[in-house]
Amino acid sequence: MELNPLRTLEHLQPRSLARLSGQLAGMVEGRLWLKVLIAMALGLLFGSLLGPSAGLVEPATGVTIGSWLALPGRLFLASIQMIVIPLVIASIIRGLAASENLEQLKKMGLRVTLFFILTTAVAASIGLFVGNLIDPGESLTSLAGSQLSASSPTEVPATPGLQQLPDTVVGLLPGNPLDAMVEGEMLQIVIFSIIFGIALVSMVPDQARPMLELLGSLQEICMTVVRWAMKLAPVAVFGLMAQLSTQIGLGALLGMAIYVLTVLLGLALMLAVYLLLLWLFTGLGPLVFLRSASNLMLLAFSTSSSAAVMPLSIETAEQQFKVRSSISQFVIPLGATINMNGTALYQAVATVFIAQVYGVELSMGALALVVAMAVGASIGSPATPGVGIVILAMVLETVGIPAAGIALIMGVDRILDMSRTAINVTGDLVACLLMDKWLQSSSQDSQLGEESSLT
Repeated sequence: MELNPLRTLEHLQPRSLARLSGQLAGMVEGRLWLKVLIAMALGLLFGSLLGPSAGLVEPATGVTIGSWLALPGRLFLASIQMIVIPLVIASIIRGLAASENLEQLKKMGLRVTLFFILTTAVAASIGLFVGNLIDPGESLTSLAGSQLSASSPTEVPATPGLQQLPDTVVGLLPGNPLDAMVEGEMLQIVIFSIIFGIALVSMVPDQARPMLELLGSLQEICMTVVRWAMKLAPVAVFGLMAQLSTQIGLGALLGMAIYVLTVLLGLALMLAVYLLLLWLFTGLGPLVFLRSASNLMLLAFSTSSSAAVMPLSIETAEQQFKVRSSISQFVIPLGATINMNGTALYQAVATVFIAQVYGVELSMGALALVVAMAVGASIGSPATPGVGIVILAMVLETVGIPAAGIALIMGVDRILDMSRTAINVTGDLVACLLMDKWLQSSSQDSQLGEESSLT
């Protein structure tokens, strides 16, 4: 029987890792989320007084003040982005090393990746459905009395053929892992971490011990930085929201209400899909899940970053839902990289909205391409705030809609970014619970098979 290196090193597990996760949870229990929500409301109010709507100061002066107010927020985001890559590497490798065996690891990795891809496709489809049902773009143009002209639509680029497919596959492997880290190529980093972790599982425990100790210390360092950053969260959110309303004014935010409500409706439907999956496959009631995960969802909403709440996601899975660490420390970091269901849904709604504003008709083929692009572009995107806008620009260009239309939704993107991040994090947690339930069932079936063979 092959020994697992991490299971032979349980005494080497950093004790302070659990303590740091507990401190993060303590911040939430100490009403950190409430402080953040209050800071968000005060930031919107204060920024509106300095914005173009109120006219209390010159527009240029208001923008300057807003930039300085956003400084703590920018420092907060920079500190989170600084430790995303080492945290993902350490968590994935240690999660893989904690798996029972290679066969189970292969099955779980395949299932969780398939789950993320399928649910992302479902989310994008829901986004197209609610977008075409409510028609937020037509509502906006009817209120404005005119329609923007797509005078120079971009050409749809040709999809890669079979000849280019081998190069695409080879490009997924990081020829230089350090270069992939510098460039922020998250999908390459995840693949490198998976290969590294599988190699550790296959090694003799004594040889794997030094690397596991180093990765445990690296994980602890990353979580310490996250804990420091979370103390800055209320001030950061106040400044970022103040800068937002300083630049565009509160009136512009209210003018996009129909579009915002459309996205929120789609996200609510996606949450209902998650709750239904949990109820069907684990028997966990929706209210029980929401009550146990509410702190995590609120913190994800307030920070707009899956990476920022990754330690708390792992702690919630293990403490609130009793998910094994071998699953949570693999699934959640992987999900923070490739599970962007809320982002994919938002991109689908935004694409429909901007197409309606510009008067661009989207055929069934174009709609299918939007779903495929939303799924493909979301996988491997950084788990940091604002990345959805970058991905959306690529999706728009692909289906021939002017990317300049993004300017229409930039004003409300921060609010929607917060909402879709909460759904992304919820999806990671749901995947953890489903994988844990599946592994428990598999273990029970194998035990029954062994007992029957003995009798």
